[in-house]
Amino acid sequence: MSEDRADFHRENPELNELSDQSPVVQKAIEILRQKAQAETGHWPLGLSDDFLLRFLRARDFCIELAFKLLKNYHKWRKECPEITADLQPSSLLNLFRSGYHGVLKSRDAYGSRVLIYRIEQWDPKEFSAYEVFRVSLITSELLVKDAETQRNGIKAIFDLQGWRLAHAFQITPTIAKRIAAVMTDSFPLKVRGIHLINEPLFFYPVFALIKPFLPEKIKQRVHLHGCNYLSSLHNHFSGNILPPEYGGTGPPMAELSEEWADYIMSSENYLLSISETI
Repeated sequence: MSEDRADFHRENPELNELSDQSPVVQKAIEILRQKAQAETGHWPLGLSDDFLLRFLRARDFCIELAFKLLKNYHKWRKECPEITADLQPSSLLNLFRSGYHGVLKSRDAYGSRVLIYRIEQWDPKEFSAYEVFRVSLITSELLVKDAETQRNGIKAIFDLQGWRLAHAFQITPTIAKRIAAVMTDSFPLKVRGIHLINEPLFFYPVFALIKPFLPEKIKQRVHLHGCNYLSSLHNHFSGNILPPEYGGTGPPMAELSEEWADYIMSSENYLLSISETI
């Protein structure tokens, strides 16, 4: 390993705070680009500075880990065309408009974006688990464009009120493995926390399918709050950013869902452009 690469081989979380144009950051980008160019393979989304920087930030500027993540991201996209090949949001508009998903307007105390998913709004007769998973991927592809989110990651709240056997039967071992892959080492976003609320007893067998695929670090970030969740949930999220449905004083879920659906629809051309390059 060259001296230049050795400088970046170790994790450098402090580099996350430097500007994109910092000579140190630019040096890391160029090293990563050279590694990718030396690798036999196809990089359909290109190797621009902005694109490579999201992988560096996701791995705190450890070049080797960032390169592994870059390769895994492309491998996952290629192997999961049923999820990744068509990110056109209009086909999922009814799910977006149902209030299934929203992104809080304010970040949490650590700068993370906070996502909410409400299982009760997912009709498994209308949308498959693959389509529901595509909603998460679409949101992730849009959020990862933002530098602050690259630095501080995301947290997700899954409201499992209304979870039924019809939902459980959709989560096969294959789906579980692919969900786990995105949360661990196939997408350039830091998953800072996963919070489950209102989980019924028969959700746990599904969670048991996913859990073995998760690294220990992610397992420690999964929080099961149960039905009496307000106190424990508010230990992690300030009430002023949460919607009233979850004991907060922030905008209601209907507003959050509508606003995020509008943003996704306005981003359709971008989403199509990264779909077509697979």
